[in-house]
Amino acid sequence: MVIVVWLLFLVLILLCLAIDLGVFNRKAHVVSLRESALWTAVWIAVSLLFNVGIYFLYEYNILGIGQETGHAISGSEAAIQFFTGYVLEKSLSLDNIFVIALIFGYFNTPAIYQHRVLFWGIVGAILLRGLMIGIGTALIHQFEWIIYVFGGLLILTAFKMIGAGEEKVEPEKNIFVRLAKKIYPVSPELHGEKFFVVENGQRMITPLFITLLVVESSDILFAVDSIPAIFAITQDPFIVFTSNIFAILGLRALYFVLASVLRRFRYMKISLFFVLFYVGFKM
Repeated sequence: MVIVVWLLFLVLILLCLAIDLGVFNRKAHVVSLRESALWTAVWIAVSLLFNVGIYFLYEYNILGIGQETGHAISGSEAAIQFFTGYVLEKSLSLDNIFVIALIFGYFNTPAIYQHRVLFWGIVGAILLRGLMIGIGTALIHQFEWIIYVFGGLLILTAFKMIGAGEEKVEPEKNIFVRLAKKIYPVSPELHGEKFFVVENGQRMITPLFITLLVVESSDILFAVDSIPAIFAITQDPFIVFTSNIFAILGLRALYFVLASVLRRFRYMKISLFFVLFYVGFKM
């Protein structure tokens, strides 16, 4: 019966995405600071409401949830794990926002089309992280010592982050971009918010699609950091997945709130270093 809870959660996420793109953002527009701040508050509120739902699901063992790790946990314990995981993933996403801003700047992506790129980037991130969380959970259940490998990976990432210079956007070295260019020719100019166009009878990809590929591939690198980190908090796959997804869902709105002031976050990398190092050491 646990599968029912998973399916209901996926339906909830699909419904949220459909309302977002199909109702409130059906037409391309420049997202204002007021609008993005409002959506950031909405996503945080939805996440906290879901946290309450987590409490009742685990407290009353609804549909057998909470048994996937081999032992039941209380509602309060599950709620704390979800909230801690959510805050951790939200914190680690700040560096992701900074890189996305660099990518948009490199490709000179018009503000009116950035929302579309981020929306589909988040859809891809949900699928990708679901796959990575499934693999990570299976590895931990099969090989308990793998948790030490995850911890070592986080500590290594922390030191790489603190020692790294300015991030660079190098799409010509991106494996996804190179593969896409082998399959489709690239249109020399934007075509509104389209990812694919037909020119002279030939199907082509647009620069906006290239931007999406670079944004998507950057999330893969951040997922390698963030997913092992949350396993230090809980190994319950449902809590790991749901806290990750809710942190990602609010990332798009948070980007438009913070993108213009990210340069002021001079201590961001130092803060993330301590977060990653502490979590890795704990593991």
